[in-house]
This record gives sequence, C-alpha cells and structure tokens, in this order.
Amino acid sequence: DETSLSNGELYTILTNKGANGKKGSIVAIVKGTKADDVISVGNKIPVERRNIVKEVTVDMAGNMNLIAKKCFPRTEIVTDRFHVQKLASEAVQEERIRLRWEVIEIENKAIAEARKTEKTHRPEILENGDTHRQLLARSRYVLFKPKTKWTAGQIERAEIVFRLYPTIEKAYKLAQALSYIYENNTNKDAARLKLTQWYNEVESSNFKSFNTIARSIQMHYKPILNYFNNRSTNASAESFNAKIKEFRTMFRGVRDVRFFLFRLTKLYA
Repeated sequence: DETSLSNGELYTILTNKGANGKKGSIVAIVKGTKADDVISVGNKIPVERRNIVKEVTVDMAGNMNLIAKKCFPRTEIVTDRFHVQKLASEAVQEERIRLRWEVIEIENKAIAEARKTEKTHRPEILENGDTHRQLLARSRYVLFKPKTKWTAGQIERAEIVFRLYPTIEKAYKLAQALSYIYENNTNKDAARLKLTQWYNEVESSNFKSFNTIARSIQMHYKPILNYFNNRSTNASAESFNAKIKEFRTMFRGVRDVRFFLFRLTKLYA
C-alpha cells in the first residue's frame, strides 16, 4: 500500500501479514510509487525467500500488480475486495450527487421566480420532515450500508429516496448485489458464475459508471477471483497504514522524514 508521511510525499510500504502489525511487519519502505523503484528494492530480498510468499494482496492500481508480479513471481496475487466494492459505492453516490445538483438548480429557479412576484418560496416538506434537497444530502450514509443495518429513521428515509428517485434504488441494488457475492461465496467457480450474472444486470441497467466498474473487474478478474481461495484482503496493509498515520499524528507531523523512518523501522521492521 502507499502512504503519505509529510507534504503529500508518497511512500510505498510492503508489509508482512504474519507479523500482525508488530515487530517484523515492515519488509520495505520505498520513496515514491514508481514500480521500477519498488521492484529494485524488493528484488534485494533473496529469491528463495521471496518464493516462500504464497499470496500478495494489492489494490487495483496497475503499478501495485506489476510490483507483485515482478517481486513475487510464484505467488497468487489477490485484488482487495474492499477496493472493488468501494468503486460500486462511489457509483451509487455519484447518482445521488447528480440528482442533488438537479434539485438544487430547480430550487434556485423556484426562488428566483418567487422573488419576481414578491412571494416567499416554500420548499416541499416530505413526510419525514426533509426537503428534497435535505433528503438527498442526508441519505449519503444510508446508501453505504446494507438494509439490515438501517435504523428506523434510515428505513423511512430510504423508502422516500427510492420512491422519488428510482435510479438511486437501482444503483444501490447493483452495489449491494456485488457485496453479496463477496460475502456469500467461498467457491471460486460459484463466484465466477455470480459475477457473470451481475455483469448481465449491469449491462441492462444502462449505468455508465457501473459499466466502467464491470469492465475494470473483467480486466482484473483473475486476482479478483483469487480472493475466494482464502478470502484474503488488504486489511492488514491498510491497518498498518493507519498505525503509521496515528504515529505521525502523535508527534504532530513529520519534520525529519529520515529520522521518522528510522524510528518506524526500529519498532516494526
């Protein structure tokens, strides 16, 4: 995974999941995200040691896949499921935001017309007390969660959103269907079949963003399906990334990057 230490400068961090975030977690820290730079450092590890590695989990970035292939040629590369699901969640939010801008524009025009006639514009108040504009703004977190985790208030808000804006419901169902495949399949062949069925639903939905996601999955289908071998994710790398950020915050930023890296490696390498 990559992380920023100071002033937006990115570093690529290779971690060992077996160390559980403790001593021995850091395998390498490389300045920048260029694949060639990371590969040259990774290849300093003796090849017989690198061949011990059974799986490498990465996000969907092309450079990360290339690094994994070059440094660990005998391993299974696994694309992190949460990065795939994040794309689907972002597509749902994109539709919500698109409709929100439309509602804001309609409201602006209504206010302008009311001023011309010296009247006061009163927006429509929905049954849960929201205006249309508020409804679309406040439904953001509802659309990230599955229905089973909604509160009573969120259920009411979601029902109104789906009734008034059916395209949001369609996008939400596509995103949840993808999550369902990950959560309820342990067999790679069964998952492949379910993903094919999901592709067909996406094609018939006419959602440009979801069609883009489907093509991305097709481009990375082998490492994506490798998830179903052992259900490995990039969570340990993300967790270690969060630990570094917390460590950085404790010292109110990083003034001396070299010394900060020295301390990190003393603790975790």
